[in-house]
Order: sequence, then structure tokens, then C-alpha cells
Amino acid sequence: MTKKTDKVLMDRLASAARSGDISRRSFMHFAAAAGMTASAATGLWGTSAAAQPSRGGTFRWGVHDGNSSDTHDPGTYVTRQMIFLAHTHRSYLTLIEPDNSLGPDVATSWEATPDAKEWTFELNPDASFHSGKPVTAQDVIDSLNHHRGDASTSAAKALLTDVTDIKADGENAVVISLARGNADLPWLMTDYHFAICPSNGDGTIDWKSGDGCGPYKIESGEFGIQWALSRHDGWHGEGAYFDKVEMLILNDPNARQTALVTGDVNCVSLIELKTLALLERNPDIKVDNIPSGGAITMPMHCDTAPFDDVNVRNALKLAMNRDEIIEKISFGAATKGNDFHLSPVQPYWPEDIPQREYDPDQAKSLLKKAGQEGLSVNMSVADSVYTGAVDMCVLYAEQAKAAGININVVREPNDGYYSDVWLKKPFSAVSWGARPTPDVMFTLAYKDDAAWNESRWQNERFNELLLQAKGELDESLRAEMYREMCVLMRDDGGTIIPFFNNWVYARGKGVERGEDVAASWSCDGARAASRWWFST
Repeated sequence: MTKKTDKVLMDRLASAARSGDISRRSFMHFAAAAGMTASAATGLWGTSAAAQPSRGGTFRWGVHDGNSSDTHDPGTYVTRQMIFLAHTHRSYLTLIEPDNSLGPDVATSWEATPDAKEWTFELNPDASFHSGKPVTAQDVIDSLNHHRGDASTSAAKALLTDVTDIKADGENAVVISLARGNADLPWLMTDYHFAICPSNGDGTIDWKSGDGCGPYKIESGEFGIQWALSRHDGWHGEGAYFDKVEMLILNDPNARQTALVTGDVNCVSLIELKTLALLERNPDIKVDNIPSGGAITMPMHCDTAPFDDVNVRNALKLAMNRDEIIEKISFGAATKGNDFHLSPVQPYWPEDIPQREYDPDQAKSLLKKAGQEGLSVNMSVADSVYTGAVDMCVLYAEQAKAAGININVVREPNDGYYSDVWLKKPFSAVSWGARPTPDVMFTLAYKDDAAWNESRWQNERFNELLLQAKGELDESLRAEMYREMCVLMRDDGGTIIPFFNNWVYARGKGVERGEDVAASWSCDGARAASRWWFST
């Protein structure tokens, strides 16, 4: 290797370190291969990777999955537009850090009683709303109570079922009491529904105005179209390096990627995987391909024929060739699912459960047992669910023909998909973001009375284990419980999980980020606007 080649390689490594595109381990490995000593490489890494974020500029963010029917009500958050906007203009008690650990937001610290039945959260005295009002314990109490009680219509209501009381301990502390211990409560507070909004003083919150205590305040905007935000000078956290943020709703994948390539936006939240290799060759674009716990699900309503027969449900699971779908639709940017909602990157993943494979003959046998030979069903999907979602369902329909199953793929409109199709039509395709713990995911989507029990599945043993595991502080016993719950989902549940999708998004020239990025949502846990910056 010549000295000139050494210098070119090291310049490229230094640039990658500054932009966060290479880990320290990989940097040191390639530096050694280029002939650098360990001490010299360490020095170069420190100089390159420690570059301080710079302030300024307008971050233009092309976001997929936004509807005109979306709202500022935290209890209704469901689309990416709502979730990304919420993490930009509102705050939570806790947050997921770029390294996927739990960190502070409005709460600076928290502690529990030994039985984990009472938690005290100390609040940041510097936190303030965009209106100028300081954040108090009452704001937090009313924001959480918005999701509780018989009158609440919040999708996150099931997550707070065990909460018996929320009270203030002075102006800057909140005490949450539970009917049973919950070791995950601080993690639970990161759920995107639990945004902190200003109290109206009567037990309700002002969510309609769009006021928040997040890093950026809304200047103008319209759901389904675009939002204009500016830095909140009273932001209590780190980051918020951009002066302004423009969020553009670009549901069409071609329009989204064209906007990135032409420089009309600085980042897009989802790229077409079929063009992944092409984008990676573009020197002005940086692609982030992050394994996650985000999942594509295909829920079947277990209270609706023919899905009320477990043999039919399992036949449809066996009629899918997941390997082919991952190869042709995800282009390898995914991890194969096994029909339980827990991925290998999440805690308590039960690696010993046998993987369900494509078996059309066994599927035929189950359909014969159910008296459903020649089964024909409709399946709803929209382009905005996932890049290539319609093609995925069409491919699945082709695979299922070998089992004698006719799946009629119904292409639904992007706008209103999660309000008009999901939870309403008996068989559909859905995209889920990652949740920090199994308890949160299972409580949201599989608990018998959960608002988002998308398959309407009822399993007494599952619900019994869910309550037991929630307060179990013995890690090994808790793992055993989650394993049994996963088996129940796999063998009795009404949800097909083809794969856990990587978050694949892209940044344009000059957009920098840290070495780590959160895997809870795409674009650094939906916090790109407050965590990233422009290079100088």
C-alpha cells in the first residue's frame, strides 16, 4: 500500500468518524490495516469523532405516513407524522438515548420503593412550555391522567391500567402508585402517547393548541401537508442545533426519494429498498440501515370467520415464505419473524423457540381439518405501511396458492389507512414501531382489553402471565414467562409477523449525527430534528 493510498484511506475514515458512519472498533481496525499505529489511530479518532455539533440552518425533513385526519391529541397518536412531530415539539418524562439506554427528559431522576409499586419522578425545574409557562407537577399529572379513567379514549389507556394514583410532591416531583409492582415503569414513560401538555387547571390538558415543552415550537402547519417549527429558547435538554425545522409529508416513495436526491429535503424517514444500493453509491447521500424491534404485522380478527378457527390462522402463517419476502421485498434489511412480537435486538428474546417455516402441505392439512379447503380471504394494505408493502402482500398471495389459499390483495388509500382500515377490516398489513420492553408491546397490542388489540385475540393464560411478569423482579423467572407468552402468540395468536424491519432512512449532504442512533423509531428514535446538525 502506497503512502498516497494510506492518506486517502485515512481521510475517508476521518470523514466517516466525523459523520458518525463508522464505529470506533471499525475505525481502529481499518486504521491498522492502513498501517497506522494504535496510538496514532486513537489520536485521529479522538480528533475526528469528537467534532462538536454546530448550530444553525433549516432542517427539511421528508416524512412518510401522514394523514389529514391526524390530530395533536396524544391519545390518538398513531402515524409517523404524529410520532415524529410529537418528539420534535413535545417532551416526555423519560426518553430513549441514542445508545438505546433510558435517559432523562422532563424528569431528571426517578426511584422506586423495593416492591416497585410506587415511583417518584423528580422534574427538571428549567422545563418550560413554548407559551412561557413553566412545567409543573400538575401538568405531568393531568397529561398522564388524559390516558386514564372510564372516559378516556386514549390508545394507551391499557398501559396505565395498574396505576391507582398520581399525585404531586411539591411543584417539581410526581409520585405514581401502582396496584402491583412494575419494574418497567420508567421505560413505559417513553411511550410516544405520554407527551407532556399544559394543564387547563381542571384536570384536563390543552392539547388542541399544539403547545409543548419540546426542543422546537410550532410556527405553522397542517396535518398531512407540512409543519414549520423554530427552536424553543427555553428547551431544557441537549441538542436542538438547527434554527428551524420544516417537516414535509411525502407519502409517495418516489416523491420522497426524488426530494432527497435533488436536495429539496435534507433527510427522508423511509427509502425504497429496491433503490438502496443505488443510493448508497451516491456520494452526497448517507444511508442509515438500523436493525430494530419495529415489525410488520398481519393481524387477523380472531372473532371473525374464518379467522376464529386457530387452524385457519396457523394455515395462513404456514403459507408464507418469509425468506423469499425478506430477499425480494426487504432486500435483506430485516430479521425473520416467528409470529411472536419480540425481536432478537430486544430484551428477553427466546432464541430457542423453533422457527416457523413455509409449509404449504401442512397448511392444506390444517384447512381440511377446519373445513376450509379452497379458502378465499381479502387482505388490506397501503403503500404507506412499508416500502414495498403492496408488493409484499402480492408475493404472499402467490406463495399461499400452493396451499390452496386465495388471498385477494386490496390496495387501500394511504390517507386515513390507520383510521379507516386498521382495527376495522379483518385482515390487513400494519407497521409497528419498536417498544422498549416486552411488557409495553404485549400490553398495547395483545392484552385482552387493549384498544390496539389488532387481532382481537383473547387468551386467558397469556393475560395471566402478562400480569405476573409485570411485577416479577427475578430476571430468569420473568424470561420464562415471556417465553411462554411468545409460544402462545406463535401457536394460538391471530397475528402473522413476516419480519422485523430495519429502519432504513437517508440523509443528504452536510447532515451529521452522533456515532449511535436510537433504534426505537427511524431517524434516531424520531428525534433527528433535535439530535442532528449541519457540518460547517
